[in-house]
Amino acid sequence: MNQKTQVQIPLTAIVSLSKTLNPNLLQRWTALGEYGMAHFSEKGKVRGKDYCIFFNSQWARLPQDLKKASRIQTFDLTASVLCSPSEVPDGGFPNRIPMVLRGNCTFYEKVRLAQINGARGILIVSKDKPLQLETRLSTRRLTFRSLFICLRLQTFGEGREVAMYAPNEPALDYNMVIIFLMAVGTVAIGGYWAGSRDIKKRYMKHKRDDSAEKQDEETVDVTPIMICVFVVMCCTMLVLLYYFYDHLVYVIIGTFCLASSVSLHSCLWPFVRRIPFGACRIPENNLPYCHKRPQVRMLLLSLFCIGVSATWCVFRNEDQWAWVLQDALGIAFCLYMLKTIRLPTFKACTLLLVVLFVYDVFFVFITPFFTKSGESIMVEVAAGPTNSSTHEKLPMVLKVPRLNSSPLALCDRPFSLLGFGDILVPGLLVAYCHRFDILMQSSRIYFVACTIGYGIGLLITFVALALMEMGQPALLYLVPCTLLTSLAVALWRKELPLFWTGSGFVVNTSLI
Repeated sequence: MNQKTQVQIPLTAIVSLSKTLNPNLLQRWTALGEYGMAHFSEKGKVRGKDYCIFFNSQWARLPQDLKKASRIQTFDLTASVLCSPSEVPDGGFPNRIPMVLRGNCTFYEKVRLAQINGARGILIVSKDKPLQLETRLSTRRLTFRSLFICLRLQTFGEGREVAMYAPNEPALDYNMVIIFLMAVGTVAIGGYWAGSRDIKKRYMKHKRDDSAEKQDEETVDVTPIMICVFVVMCCTMLVLLYYFYDHLVYVIIGTFCLASSVSLHSCLWPFVRRIPFGACRIPENNLPYCHKRPQVRMLLLSLFCIGVSATWCVFRNEDQWAWVLQDALGIAFCLYMLKTIRLPTFKACTLLLVVLFVYDVFFVFITPFFTKSGESIMVEVAAGPTNSSTHEKLPMVLKVPRLNSSPLALCDRPFSLLGFGDILVPGLLVAYCHRFDILMQSSRIYFVACTIGYGIGLLITFVALALMEMGQPALLYLVPCTLLTSLAVALWRKELPLFWTGSGFVVNTSLI
């Protein structure tokens, strides 16, 4: 199995495929094209590493299968820019591909020197952004007909071979299955947990001696005013992130670290408190947050949660494994929010979901008409702006690396993302359905139906993503599937008035 890697410096490759280029048609060429893959391996060995390339498909037709790609030996000349004959080594580059630095001369000068010295192609290392590289080609006939831009290739050496190919992009990546299971599982567990805890709090009379546990049981009822304020804050923050991303991204990262550590503690405490040891309290002290003498097991759990959050913060850009910590902390955050925030009526649920439905659609599909780049504000912020100097990514998403071997996964989009809002917003409706089920003793039919509706909506989102090949506002599909499913069940059971107003379920419905 090929090992994939991404390192730091870009590379431009001009590769000969033994046909003649007609430069009369290309007086000025800008480096635009398609993603492909370059497989570097030791001479005579099959296993190696895949690197990203960017090539012009009009000049080169790369095979889709690595086995059909020609293997060409490389020549490490990265100490040179190959802009003058004096930089050509003795013997030239017979049937090899030299690797050189970008320098200030034109592509044509490099190509000409490489070609007359027997090279099969040329790899040009550059620190510039590949999409900004330009060259002028003269009217001379060249056998180098393929221009590539290889991204982030770092180490070179003699005795290595390169094979270039461009496999087709799969319609859907297998990582969608993982995202689906995480999202639906979080919604189902969070909705079930929130509903059960809320019913116990309202209808089961029992005493709790642990004040920390009492604090953990507190919930926040959402009102229409709170919904309006929340949506305005979301719009404002998204626009600010679009224009001041490099400054605000660290604020979001810090907030996520704090919130996720608290959330992880809240989710793990019900399990830790069942451990038979560690229930003793720490001695009296004047330390911050410890003067109430918390239990030893609670203190150890707090240190563990802070450690997990801090570990992610330090190693958040380690793509090979940091995504696991981010997803674990993100799921804990979503579960904590689902059991803390409570929508008291279906009317409130409808208001929240419809408003955020419009918000999601607007910032994905409408904002490209207003931005200079023509990009969606939502997609740009979620994936990280291309012109960001920090190269940081927002942590408020579930992310799973692509499992299929493809150029897009290697070059530009190594992860698939699902925002927390696409879990939390429908999840609040699922939690309401579960509470209503318990109230009406309906065998959890509302809860199960709404959860299934969420799963169907997520599958439709994945299909739309594959068909449109662009970022999708998941709430466009999740909101109708969950709202209409819940509404249909209420109509079928002839309980719509009770389901709409929460009659007999909430203490005061005057605000809704």
